[in-house]
Amino acid sequence: MKEQLESLVGMMVERGILLEEAMAEFEKKFIKRVLEHARGNQCRAAETLGIHRNTLSRKITEYHLDQASRRR
Repeated sequence: MKEQLESLVGMMVERGILLEEAMAEFEKKFIKRVLEHARGNQCRAAETLGIHRNTLSRKITEYHLDQASRRR
């Protein structure tokens, strides 16, 4: 996994992706995957992520993940 991450970081640097953009995209995808694993249970997902449920709720809104989960 470390090699895959190194490769991904290298590609992002070459393409001029800013750190803030990369971190936001990673966080969005990570939260989405944990929510899927928790079957949409925000309390369980927040616990898995190690953040408060209110923080998770704010990030779900920020990243428009609430709309994606309603489509299913």
